[in-house]
Amino acid sequence: MPPLEHLKVYIAGHTGLVGSALCKRLSRLEGVELIKAARSELDLTDSRAVENFFQRTRPDIIIVAAGKVGGILANSLYPAEFIYENLAIETNLIHCSWKVGVRRLLNFGSACIYPKHCRQPMSPDALMTGRMEPTSEPYAIAKLAGLSLCLSYNRQYGTSYITAIPCNLYGPGDSFDPASAHVVPALINKFFKARMDKTDKVTLWGDGSAARELLYVEDLAGACELLLRCYEGPEPINVGSGEAHTLREIAGLVAEVVGFRGEICWDSSGPEGAREKLLDSSELRALGWLSPMDLRAGLEQTFRWFLENWRS
Repeated sequence: MPPLEHLKVYIAGHTGLVGSALCKRLSRLEGVELIKAARSELDLTDSRAVENFFQRTRPDIIIVAAGKVGGILANSLYPAEFIYENLAIETNLIHCSWKVGVRRLLNFGSACIYPKHCRQPMSPDALMTGRMEPTSEPYAIAKLAGLSLCLSYNRQYGTSYITAIPCNLYGPGDSFDPASAHVVPALINKFFKARMDKTDKVTLWGDGSAARELLYVEDLAGACELLLRCYEGPEPINVGSGEAHTLREIAGLVAEVVGFRGEICWDSSGPEGAREKLLDSSELRALGWLSPMDLRAGLEQTFRWFLENWRS
């Protein structure tokens, strides 16, 4: 496999949580030319525009870090947008990559593509063996379709398109909008607002016993560099920290980092998603990867970024 140095890499979604971390990571490599395009410059749901862009820029590697993402609330409110936009973006980027002769592509799945009642830790052989969590099913189906596209093009055309399946991500560059945020940024925003408003109580959905695996986004970027260098396997590969925490534990730690000292209450009538999500990332670790960021340290860095960037 050729080295990454001195190649042209297009990162779709370069301003998002994953895309910005990948830009930071890959920009350190000698001679790498990062290709970027803002939404105003390139509509990824327009197949002709995507193909023309690839013909003009001629990337060696394409990373599919673009898409419509959000937490339980956003997935529940906008299922049509979640399935349509993600299907369109994945289809155009993967198909047009093949049309212009790009052999290497990195696609992203999501832990929500695993069945709701899946054995833990979850491994790729469990995919499509049961129903997914209903609140994220449209998004998950789109992500499964992207995974299948990569496998199909590899099988039929001999490409090397790989799919990484990360656990719940957090870190600098995240969206803290309450309407679309995932668990960590949603908690940071909620606790910070309560602290500033001098509110003595915060209520969260669920009973706090559901467990989630969290990964600092810059650790994911390191895993992606390793995969682009070393992985040619036919199957998707998990990227997780290897440790699950209950939502009660996560909320308590976020509250400490943010400085909220009030009461945390739980509303068991609200949705909380799957009971547990823990990925089997043994295959990635066999390649030599470890997740180095301590959860508390990662939360502190994320909160620092929130204070410096999001509030303004």
